[in-house]
Amino acid sequence: MARVLIVVAFLAALGGAVAYFVAAWSSIGSAHISAIGWLAIIGGALATLALGGGLMALVFYSARQGYDDIDRRD
Repeated sequence: MARVLIVVAFLAALGGAVAYFVAAWSSIGSAHISAIGWLAIIGGALATLALGGGLMALVFYSARQGYDDIDRRD
């Protein structure tokens, strides 16, 4: 029952965020974004995804190589 309540709460929060986004986007009106603007948006999104993927790859590499293990001297 607790899981159902958590899922419902997350879905309600997601619905509220989407409703706020739609209202904010509608209040802006028609905004013109040039081709350079779209290129900057797409480039920023791709760079962010590449950086996140690269950092996650380093985390997995470090964990598999044992760099994250604690050295204990008994």
